[in-house]
Amino acid sequence: MSRQFDSLTPDAPLSDTQAISRRSFLKTSATMGALAAAGSFGLAACNSPSASGTATGSATATEGTITIWDRSGDLFQVFDATIATFNKKYPKITVKHVSVDVDSKLPTTLNTGVNVPDGSFYEDTNLPVLASHYYDITDWIHPYTKDIVPFKLRVNTHNDRVVGIPWDLDPGLLYYREDMLQEAGVSPDSIQTYDDLLEAAHKVQDKFGPKCKPIHLEQDPGLTQLWVEMFANQQGSSMVDASGKLQLNSQPYLNVMNFLNRVRTENLGTRAVYFSPGDIAAIDANQVAFYPWAVWAVYGADLLFKKSKGKWRAMPLPAWTKGGARGAVMGGSSFIIPKKAKNPHLAWLFYEHLVFSKEGYSAVYGPNKIYPGGINTSLPSYLPALQTQLYKNSDGLGGQNLWDVATGTVKDIPGNFYVAPWYNQAVPYFGTNVQRMLDGQMTPQQVLQKSSSDIQTKLVDRQ
Repeated sequence: MSRQFDSLTPDAPLSDTQAISRRSFLKTSATMGALAAAGSFGLAACNSPSASGTATGSATATEGTITIWDRSGDLFQVFDATIATFNKKYPKITVKHVSVDVDSKLPTTLNTGVNVPDGSFYEDTNLPVLASHYYDITDWIHPYTKDIVPFKLRVNTHNDRVVGIPWDLDPGLLYYREDMLQEAGVSPDSIQTYDDLLEAAHKVQDKFGPKCKPIHLEQDPGLTQLWVEMFANQQGSSMVDASGKLQLNSQPYLNVMNFLNRVRTENLGTRAVYFSPGDIAAIDANQVAFYPWAVWAVYGADLLFKKSKGKWRAMPLPAWTKGGARGAVMGGSSFIIPKKAKNPHLAWLFYEHLVFSKEGYSAVYGPNKIYPGGINTSLPSYLPALQTQLYKNSDGLGGQNLWDVATGTVKDIPGNFYVAPWYNQAVPYFGTNVQRMLDGQMTPQQVLQKSSSDIQTKLVDRQ
């Protein structure tokens, strides 16, 4: 699939049988379904680098050729531009950078073991499905683990071994229209909890009239599920616990359902697919004042919202309880090295440079030929990289320092998040049921009970 992560081209709604991937939005789950039918969803124990028995290549070599896969688009170009800085450090390592449809090609390639790359980009929601095929990099990454955001280290750990290299961090934020809040007499500082957000939305609606439904309500089932996971992560929860037990029917998720249902029943929500034409039209018509979403929604303020550009601002998410955590993550991606890679250690050196060296992460996030202001749609997941601002302030946010806002939430992001191996397949059960609630067809309790029952019987029990 050629959808670009950085260009964030808006997509039309996709069916609820499709799987979610964040910046490229939704990816087909047909491949994942085939893997499930083949019984590959189990997370088999991953061997250490010295005992994998499948990979070749010296752990001290600094000469050779590696094949690296990335999705096509702007991000591919950004990564490609970093190769020059890598070769200054390792002039005898040749990087063959290949643009591929990773989501469709990687699962088949890892299962067949034919023409396996030395490294590949992969969405975090997809990571658990093929974990038994990833190289165990625990020993190599050990010097950096204390400086990796715990959330990202957790999603790349399986069976107590690290099998992926954490890349970007996608904090959740509350985007808001500063001018609309000012006209309605609402101070952003007054929005400390989700109850405060509802109260503020009422004040904005009172000012701008009933056509103004100030809070964005997501309409795509796949994006809805990812969105709800952000709210759940903020409360220290996820669809499964550390042992893989389903915990969807729980208080954190009920809190989310109750909030979304109140937005609906109190007529405070503009329901639309993220950055669809209808969504953008409502935003430009001053019908939306609050957009709780991942940091990558800044793309809209920068490039899509023509009539309100410069009027948006960002702040941390409201807390679920007064004084509670205001940090969370929505989406993300990492890099993996296949067990059957020809030169796994050389691939590790490439990713070590890209993720953990100042030259590498600065080349990715800082101003470059593709993005003169740098990439502001995510953050590095490596804590030392957060100490110095890498990209410029956002014009779409009126020059606000998005870097400071986003990095300020990192300390509050709960680290005990677990991606279910059937996550993508759960969209027709969970994401779709949330949409039924927003249609007024289900109660919050019914969503959680029905979704939990279906996921348990149709996905968990059939692994």
